[in-house]
Amino acid sequence: MSTTVLSTNRPRLARQVRLQWDPVRKQQVLLAPEGVLVLNQTGATILGLCDGERTVVEIVEDLRGRYSHVAGDEVREFLARLVTKRLVELGDE
Repeated sequence: MSTTVLSTNRPRLARQVRLQWDPVRKQQVLLAPEGVLVLNQTGATILGLCDGERTVVEIVEDLRGRYSHVAGDEVREFLARLVTKRLVELGDE
């Protein structure tokens, strides 16, 4: 199943999901009832911005202020994979 994430969507973590620092791995992880997803720094930053208030385009703009190369399509694809896994929910446009 393919999920389309629009620039105007307002992503947020699903209710049962938490973004948390794992001191053993020394990385941010996404905790869900089904397990743990270890994140790289960019993924953790993206998810830290998913507050249900910011749109995807606002998240991409924020990332462009932090990193030199940010592709909006890659951010939308990352979020789409997490939506498919029910880790992220998309708010209304």
